[in-house]
Amino acid sequence: MRWLVGWSSTAAGPVRFGSAGSTGTDGETVHPVGSQLLWGDPDPLWAVGDWRPDEVRVVSADEQTRIAVLGTCGATDEQLRVGLFAARGGALRHLTAWPGSYTAVVQVGRRLMIAGDLAGARPVFYTPWAGGTAYATAALPLADLIEAHLDIGHLAALLAAPDVPEALHDSTPYQGVRRIPPGHALILRAGAREIAGYEPVASLAVAAPSADPAHAVDALRDALVEAVRTRLAAPRHVPGADIDPGPVPGMGPAERRAARGMPVPGIGADLSGGPASATLALLAAGLPGLPGTVLGHGTGAGERLLAVTFNDLTAGAAGREAELRRAGAIAANPRLHHVVVTAGEEALPYAELDGPLTDEPGPSLVTAARHRARLLSGSADHFTGHGARQVLDAHPARLADLLMDRRRRHMVKPVAALAKADGGSVLVPARVYGAARKLARTSYRTGVESLADGLLRRSFETPDADAGAVGASLAALAWARPGPAARWLTGEALAEVSVRLQDGATRPGPGPGQRPGAFRARAALARHAADLRVLEQAAEVRFQRLHAPFLDNQVVRAARALPEALRVRPGARADILRAVLEGAGVSELPAGWGAPSQRSSAAAARTGLRVSADHLVQLFDTPLLAQTGLIEARVVRKALRDAADGEPLPLDGLADLVSLELWLRRLLARRGTCWTGTPARQRAVPTGSVAPQRGALGAGR
Repeated sequence: MRWLVGWSSTAAGPVRFGSAGSTGTDGETVHPVGSQLLWGDPDPLWAVGDWRPDEVRVVSADEQTRIAVLGTCGATDEQLRVGLFAARGGALRHLTAWPGSYTAVVQVGRRLMIAGDLAGARPVFYTPWAGGTAYATAALPLADLIEAHLDIGHLAALLAAPDVPEALHDSTPYQGVRRIPPGHALILRAGAREIAGYEPVASLAVAAPSADPAHAVDALRDALVEAVRTRLAAPRHVPGADIDPGPVPGMGPAERRAARGMPVPGIGADLSGGPASATLALLAAGLPGLPGTVLGHGTGAGERLLAVTFNDLTAGAAGREAELRRAGAIAANPRLHHVVVTAGEEALPYAELDGPLTDEPGPSLVTAARHRARLLSGSADHFTGHGARQVLDAHPARLADLLMDRRRRHMVKPVAALAKADGGSVLVPARVYGAARKLARTSYRTGVESLADGLLRRSFETPDADAGAVGASLAALAWARPGPAARWLTGEALAEVSVRLQDGATRPGPGPGQRPGAFRARAALARHAADLRVLEQAAEVRFQRLHAPFLDNQVVRAARALPEALRVRPGARADILRAVLEGAGVSELPAGWGAPSQRSSAAAARTGLRVSADHLVQLFDTPLLAQTGLIEARVVRKALRDAADGEPLPLDGLADLVSLELWLRRLLARRGTCWTGTPARQRAVPTGSVAPQRGALGAGR
């Protein structure tokens, strides 16, 4: 895991912050393990982990005016200097306008500014410490620093209402560690904290101007192409790339590297997973320049992009063969080298539940081994299409936005598509229109309070596994809705989340002009980005970088400018991506391109749950979740058996429960600390109750 951490001390605080560490109130000196110092006193900043040299840049105007950028950033040093002077005057948005995925930290005298991203894939956390403020791009190191306890209320909210910002607010799984919301920056002045949004307020409160669809798609294409180009332009030397992992009979160098858990040097992308990943592969292969070096295949092709297709042998033969045909047709491009990764039951969800401790819990923990099987055959820099669905697709609540904007005619096509999916029922249009009309007339506060009341009454309007598109869309037509795991929580846990929601409803929320669809879409994007961050850590391959250009700030901004009428059309995402490719010079696509992939993922999840049912039931014999009071073990065991037998239960909810149980077990099995110079913090972790009163965290990775 890679992260950055820094401190901002008070002008006359009780401690002295130094470049070699920070002296705490008890005289001990601490600094992060495995860190490199970016700048020193009085407010030091470190980069921690296996950062590549090109991923860490510091540009200084003088000793007290400087900017550090960590990650993949397409800005030149001169552009960083311009952004530094703009931030000195208070224009924080300039720090987020460059292509790529990165975190920017600006120091101007004793003032520090740390900008998060729009999606939430690169979050920023902070905590009061030693009279000042410690901040980092990971929550776990800060929890180590203050010896935080588990925040059981946050864990309950993750299960009961994961998509509702007012339920989670700025909390983390660790008491005392806070996160800044997406689209905001943390500003520290001699230890004092301020959180400021850097996006124009008007863009969040009113409908986007009625832009020309063609112009909006062109802007999205330019942003996406620039995001891909930034990754291709970065230096591609990989630590250890010149090391042959050693002889293995019957294997070439590339196969040996995969067997040792090391990626192939160069650039690669997925061809399985839907049209988004294929779009990135074609863009990367078609841009001027050389995508990457594929070694050890004996093709003599030289510089080509490595395209990976995941062939799931447990999936239906018809769907699997169709995907392989589409991938093969795309990979006929002479700039692509196609690799098919074949996997059986060993790569099903739930099949392999051992893995590293991640910064936070997330439902992707149950599928991490499945993704790792694919990524092991990928390149050192690997493109994924994660986030495209959340960035480009229309959230069902956007139907209410159309009503608020008096654009009823644009509802005809999406409602007709839902009716067709329901077998042509004549009742569907009236039900959908009625739900959208009700949402358009409901205030945000009323929607949140309604959810809080529903949790107390155990009223869960969550669609089951067989509800189909109509049931899912109707359930999504609300300001706030319970999570799929809420039905299995105890009454005490639901009551605590209800209180959090009621408190959140009294805080200043979306303005009176806020549209529910846009609000729900941003919340869904933040939820997905957070889980992708968990997946990157859980399925991490040594020396590999996963790139998700759809989550870049400039791509998210361009996507938000797409007209609502364009978004809500059936098949809109595939049409938009097709237009992007055509604008980039790629016009010949195979038949069936753009077919959705969620159905195969759901089938794999159900198969994996059935195959691993006995092991999962044993996992919940004495679960830590029951010790916290969040669940009753027998209730979850029954749900797992019922789902394995084919009962139409929400599989996403079971994935949430299993993932959180796994994360708690890994957390409490830790020893050590993320910090040096703290002997007291290196003690063994208690293995007893993790209730809020006694729940000390373990100390390190």
